[in-house]
Amino acid sequence: MRRRFTVASAMVGALALITLAGCTTDPNVAAPSDDAAATEEAVEWFDQELFDKQDAEREVVPEGPEGEPWLQHINAEMIDTAEFASEGAKKACFANASISNPWRQTGWITMNQQLEVLQEAGVISEMETRDAQDSDDTQIADIDYFITEGDCDIFLISPNSTAAMTPAVERACDTGKPVVVFDRGVQTDCPVTFIHPIGGFAWGIDTAEFLIDELEEGDKVVALRILPGVDVLEQRWAAAEKLFDEAGIDAVDYFTGADPAEIKKIISDELAKGDVQGIWMDAGDGAVAAIEAFEDAGADYPVMTGEDEMSFLRKWKDTGLTGLAPVYSNFQWRTPLLAAQKIFAGEEIPKEWVLPQSPITAEEVDQYLEANDGMPDGHYAKFGGEDLPGYPQVWQDRIIP
Repeated sequence: MRRRFTVASAMVGALALITLAGCTTDPNVAAPSDDAAATEEAVEWFDQELFDKQDAEREVVPEGPEGEPWLQHINAEMIDTAEFASEGAKKACFANASISNPWRQTGWITMNQQLEVLQEAGVISEMETRDAQDSDDTQIADIDYFITEGDCDIFLISPNSTAAMTPAVERACDTGKPVVVFDRGVQTDCPVTFIHPIGGFAWGIDTAEFLIDELEEGDKVVALRILPGVDVLEQRWAAAEKLFDEAGIDAVDYFTGADPAEIKKIISDELAKGDVQGIWMDAGDGAVAAIEAFEDAGADYPVMTGEDEMSFLRKWKDTGLTGLAPVYSNFQWRTPLLAAQKIFAGEEIPKEWVLPQSPITAEEVDQYLEANDGMPDGHYAKFGGEDLPGYPQVWQDRIIP
């Protein structure tokens, strides 16, 4: 049964640069249908302009309050929200793609703890949430339900997919109520703001450059990908593949569905063919399984990129392998509610709210392991909720509202 919660307490190079975000660890979007897969095959995911934009944004010092990256922004065009200024606590309606994987669960917990703060401050009266469970059709119905219900003061939307959700988001915009899109994007600029980390190309550049620096020309890299057709994931690989090709790295890629058994089989088969010097992943799910495949084969550990999921950080530390943990800033789940606060106060906010996105390096692993001691393996180190009520117990106990 689909869960319904009431919490009281450019497409590549396309329109408006509202590309998908948040899949970093969010690869459990429903697999595309045969028709959809056929359509995706025709998509050219590499976009030089967007690649260059995100490459440059990696070097930008974000603006905003120090120590609060969820309120920082990069190269923002600030817009006026005075038309939405209004007093009193407001009802937020949240159409969520899913909480079907650890990245989304970590964000969902953080979002609800941020909600608690804003409820106590009299900013938000309640947040009614509908969980689409990774279904486009369900999320379209959820958004239309909110529109028909008619008592939403603001729409918060984390789209399940980009193109399919665009008309529903536009219908929400047509109500005249503010719309905030985050994590993944849509092909319209009608939302008041679109909130996301730098993006998939930045992830791909960070990870590929790291592997290239650590490896030699001709070395073998196995790329473990979650699934096709999700643009932020496709952009990660498009960027990495370009750089591997230019550097003479022998890279082969496989879709795994984040299945540990499939990951182990892929690695075992590749090791049977010869040495594998590097592992590249477009999300951290299954990173430990990949490392265990090398252990099972008695092979030297690879140079590897995973993610800031605690299971990978712990395995990285235990093995001493050469690694990097790219990050798709999980703290972004706080930002939509804080954006709502600013919108109803009539404050300026970024039209495209690009949040900082920086990997965890070998020099920082101990710091993040210590800071997240006691957190479960599915927790994300850069979740950014340390100042929220319930820390650390709510995240340790994995209390899913």
